[in-house]
Amino acid sequence: MKRVKIILGIISILVLVFFATGAFIKQTTYTVQVQINKPIAQVFDAFNAIENKQKWIPELKSVEVVNENIGKTGSEYQLMIENQDQKMMISEKIMAYIPNEKLTLFHNAENMLKTNDYIFTESNGLTNISLQATCTSDSYLMACLFPYFKGTFKNQDLSYLTNFKAFIEQ
Repeated sequence: MKRVKIILGIISILVLVFFATGAFIKQTTYTVQVQINKPIAQVFDAFNAIENKQKWIPELKSVEVVNENIGKTGSEYQLMIENQDQKMMISEKIMAYIPNEKLTLFHNAENMLKTNDYIFTESNGLTNISLQATCTSDSYLMACLFPYFKGTFKNQDLSYLTNFKAFIEQ
């Protein structure tokens, strides 16, 4: 009986810690970057070309234009992602667009709200793309999970940027 109480006590503490995570950590943030051996204008144009996205994001199956503005800011797209036979629609909105400097994208993927802030800089003919990502959720349970998956999110975004680097440098 004593072992059962100890096990239940441990499980109770773990559950409490898990649910407390969402109360104390409201958003998950991380940074990844990649350096590309191409001029900034070429990198920025290729990065923002809709037809190129499927070449460096392997799960992306289609991109549908919902609203495209002249200055890009405010433009909206629907992305169809397929991963392990699971399909998901993600809405993407361009929040900031400064040519050859910055691109901020907001993604709404059901319970995951993600802001990707890409900063483009150039030094000695090399372009650096730095991504500052922020993940939140309107679901408390998902908000509790995100901090534990920060490494997975970071590795996925680094993989996408690495794929883009390989694509643009070929």
